[in-house]
Amino acid sequence: MNSKQKVMTLDEFTIQELRNYPGATGQLSGLLRDIGLAAKRVNVEVNKAGIADILGEVGKTNVQGESVKKLDEFANDQFIDSLQSSIYCCGVASEENETFIAFDDEHSRNSKYVVLLDPLDGSNNIDVNVSIGTIFSVYRRLSPNGSRCELEDFLQPGTQQIAAGYIIYGSSTMLVYATRRSVQGFTLDPSIGEFCLSHPNLKCPTESDIFSVNIGYYHMYEPRIRAAIDQFMARNEQDKLYRHRFVGCMVAEIHRTLIQGGIFMYPAFGKFSAGRLRLCYECNPMSFIMEKAGGVAMANGRQRLLELKPAQLHQRVPIFIGSKSMMDTWQQIVTNYRG
Repeated sequence: MNSKQKVMTLDEFTIQELRNYPGATGQLSGLLRDIGLAAKRVNVEVNKAGIADILGEVGKTNVQGESVKKLDEFANDQFIDSLQSSIYCCGVASEENETFIAFDDEHSRNSKYVVLLDPLDGSNNIDVNVSIGTIFSVYRRLSPNGSRCELEDFLQPGTQQIAAGYIIYGSSTMLVYATRRSVQGFTLDPSIGEFCLSHPNLKCPTESDIFSVNIGYYHMYEPRIRAAIDQFMARNEQDKLYRHRFVGCMVAEIHRTLIQGGIFMYPAFGKFSAGRLRLCYECNPMSFIMEKAGGVAMANGRQRLLELKPAQLHQRVPIFIGSKSMMDTWQQIVTNYRG
């Protein structure tokens, strides 16, 4: 990095954005800074997981029926505590909790926003030191200001998101967030303990040669989905080869797709006939980010994912998301498939 180059922190960037929009109240900017603070606390524990007593499971399952890792529980507590201490959030819904939490102090009841989050995505990667992440989305509440937030505040279609983002804890720790205007990426500088703007105005490449899907479930996917995978795995008439990647962490998959392009697929299969990933906590925020970066996100061959109206907090859906060109190819295959 050029030593003379101005480095803008997350706090400085959000304050600058406030200056650009004089009518803004600052609540969203404050909320993003609170999320960044919780992310830094989680990052500290992630980076010492091998030497601290934070690896492994806690001996219980979450509402999804999945084993809870120690870091899952720690991350969940950190983000909820940070948002509850904030004056910008009236309630939070987490993948780790059965129902939403309404904050009941005076400042919270008068806040405009609710937050949904997956506090630690890719939990199975924790013990083997592979990338994990956090996903969040922000909605303007529907319930009256001054009252407790309600379930309806959290069950809004993804098109109503005010902001969404993720934190990836990998070779470096990054916070990427999207508003309705743009997608911005910040890398944590450990020397000063601040997220610094490193990827301004992110755009997903229109074309790529990367596809990502769990091939282990190939024979359980619908025939039209297998046909799309077959085409990506085969040489085409230009002798082009597609490259297959699969990490097992949605944050890592979407981050790679956002930077390098490609398509990420998580179809319905077997006992997950309605889909595997969660609409509210994972698919809506990632779809919002991808669309704002110029990509496409679908729930199937016909429906834009962000238009789905959630029926419950822990609803699952299939997702197909990525570069416009590859998504167009995928959609043509599955739509025209005749068996």
